[in-house]
Amino acid sequence: MLQRDAKGQYLFDLLCHHLNLLEKDYFGIRFVDPDKQRHWLEFTKSVVKQMRAQPPFTMCFRVKFYPTDPAALKEEITRYLVFLQIKRDLYHGRLLCKTSDAALLAAYILQAEIGDYDPGKHPEGYSSKFQFFPKHSEKLERKIAEIHKSELSGQTPATSELNFLRKAQTLETYGVDPHPCKDVSGNAAFLAFTPFGFVVLQGNKRVHFIKWNEVTKMKFEGKTFYLYVSQKEEKKIVLTYFAPTPEACKHLWKCGIENQAFYKLEKSSQVRTVSSSNLFFKGSRFRYSGRVAKEVMESSAKIKREPPEIHRAGLVPSRSCPSITHGPRLSSVPRTRRRAVHISIMEGLESLRDSAHSTPVRSASHGDAFVPPGRGWPRREQRAGGRHRRRELQPGRQRAAHAGGRAQPGADAAVAAAERGPVQHRGGEGVGGRHAQRGRGRGAGRAPCPVPGCRRPRRDTGGTGE
Repeated sequence: MLQRDAKGQYLFDLLCHHLNLLEKDYFGIRFVDPDKQRHWLEFTKSVVKQMRAQPPFTMCFRVKFYPTDPAALKEEITRYLVFLQIKRDLYHGRLLCKTSDAALLAAYILQAEIGDYDPGKHPEGYSSKFQFFPKHSEKLERKIAEIHKSELSGQTPATSELNFLRKAQTLETYGVDPHPCKDVSGNAAFLAFTPFGFVVLQGNKRVHFIKWNEVTKMKFEGKTFYLYVSQKEEKKIVLTYFAPTPEACKHLWKCGIENQAFYKLEKSSQVRTVSSSNLFFKGSRFRYSGRVAKEVMESSAKIKREPPEIHRAGLVPSRSCPSITHGPRLSSVPRTRRRAVHISIMEGLESLRDSAHSTPVRSASHGDAFVPPGRGWPRREQRAGGRHRRRELQPGRQRAAHAGGRAQPGADAAVAAAERGPVQHRGGEGVGGRHAQRGRGRGAGRAPCPVPGCRRPRRDTGGTGE
């Protein structure tokens, strides 16, 4: 049982101890809030305070910082866990590759998890029982089986996993954790941070790649993300992108700060607290709290122990690649019954937009209509000439029309109104005057309040009238 005041570091260390994992700095704990926004658990803060949902909490153990050279990891258990993560990336369309590379990667997975080809156990078309990609063709399945039969016989699971990692590391989208955005022209794009730098992908193509030593600053303002780049000949560039929500933009910014610190800095003592320099978001300050890549590799070289036993789980037909778990495998993406006629490895990162495997794009009904109230958030109530205005809200949400009122969900708004006590209008400030926390309104039969939904009479004390 996790104590209420337990910090993220305690939970993370508990998981690593359970997995017998020493090279743990590459990993993290991810969770999704009720608005389907992803977050990385911050180790210096209380676990419970970071959760917006009610218990029991659902969290995932994931690779957070992909090793620059995964084949160089010291322990086999670490390589195996990274192998599981990249296999999952391949399955969910985050690792894009050519048909030939896809066939080789899938064959490595087969060899690692079902062993050598055996005609008695593996009948014709056996590779079609497993799904390695979001979409693929029968021709690709035959190619996978051909490589598995003829080229990989005799490889142990550890060797196949190592070869898989070496191949995956050469791909452009290795380590990509996609964040859907739009550029200044309104074109859809995915931003991502890799061991080698910042990348922008549109469709299946990488349109920008900026090395970490060229990135001078990252900041965000609302839904706008800015990346400051300094290239050769003192050429400075500012790349601007728009995230679907302010929460998604802040998550993007924090991921960028952490990745740059991890891969670029020589020592963790060089890490500094970073501010977004934003007027609206008080407290948008963040500091990476872990070790950097160079320190992690130096520490790994000093590991001297008997290699821990690895309990590998075999492939299950038509099931999602698992997270780092030994439990039953549940499908998170249904298998496509009708295969593509052409050799289509995947539909690109666009297929991730509404899935749980990238930061989700909020629907139109969740756009600018509602901004969560709270410290540092600009209010949406506006008044001009003493006249109340209010925006249309999505169903199920109400906005208090009173002065200082804030949006509150359903029943909470009624409770808050009851706590404030009855209200009445006070004139003298234009049509309708303004609401004030006073006693009951006096006098019946007066003109109705112009505020929609308000049944109280308007008190006429010399206002201009309509």
